[in-house]
Amino acid sequence: MAGLVVSGAQVSYIGQDCREIPEHLGRDCGHFAKRLDLSFNLLRSLEGLSEFGSLEELILDNNLLGDDLVLPGLPRLHTLTLNKNQITDLECLLDHLAEVTPALEYLSLLGNVACPNELVSLEKDEEDYKRYRCFVLHKLPNLKFLDARKVTKQEREEALVRGAFMKVVKPKASGDSVAASPKSRYTPLPSASRELTSHRGVLGKCRYVYYGKNSEGNRFIRDDQL
Repeated sequence: MAGLVVSGAQVSYIGQDCREIPEHLGRDCGHFAKRLDLSFNLLRSLEGLSEFGSLEELILDNNLLGDDLVLPGLPRLHTLTLNKNQITDLECLLDHLAEVTPALEYLSLLGNVACPNELVSLEKDEEDYKRYRCFVLHKLPNLKFLDARKVTKQEREEALVRGAFMKVVKPKASGDSVAASPKSRYTPLPSASRELTSHRGVLGKCRYVYYGKNSEGNRFIRDDQL
């Protein structure tokens, strides 16, 4: 089969633009595969993965997997990488992994919104990432490696004490907030001034004063003060 590489118990099906796990892959390889690499595809679902009951390593980097990710029970899985997918809800994912992958020791989520670092947003910093690690270790205390770093004794101890309070809040989707339209966008000017063709009485009626930084003298004035 084109694109399929098998070496002992290692199975790779990389860069084939598949949107789901091919049925024949599970039928032909599921019974012996211990390592499965499905990176650089277009996967949105992991349906069919239940055929790989003996998996120990699962590589799912660079796909389109999101918060509806569902893994079957994989009691032997110790390594899971989900780098560069579309996961935003960290807590939901961790609760699911705790249930279906009890032997998990290595997890990598780099490049997902759920993993707050500069790969995702320049607004994130090292402190954001430390809080994220603390929360992950609180949820999955048996991890030995998280992302590209080994879990330290200090991190593990901190997770026991503070991990529950380090929850990373899921970012709101754009549809969750009311988008500002030209008709509803906030403006301090009176309604008469919002039409580009109408400027009558704008300065004479406005009483707003701006008290921002370095704003001394920066205020609207009445016509009779000119």
